[in-house]
Amino acid sequence: METWEFEAELWPWKEETDAWIFVTAPPEVTEDIREASIAVGPPRGFGSVRVEARIGTTVWRTSVFPGQDGYALPIKKDVRRREGLEVDDRAVITITLI
Repeated sequence: METWEFEAELWPWKEETDAWIFVTAPPEVTEDIREASIAVGPPRGFGSVRVEARIGTTVWRTSVFPGQDGYALPIKKDVRRREGLEVDDRAVITITLI
């Protein structure tokens, strides 16, 4: 399995809600994910790719979604609460294709 680690800033999908918060993988990680996901199989809905993500001690399974600036990883509210993260904070993220 392919694994990447990067640091990124948390950003909201829409300004008026904290329900959907994301980080964006940097360009080099996005390209690596794109290439590696071909071997895993066809993309899922919306071009998403299944991953296992980790921030601090919190691990969860989700998908990354292609966007204009790179793959976006949703950061669940429970994860943000456990790791003490808010919008505009930076976090170190590890993602592994599954």
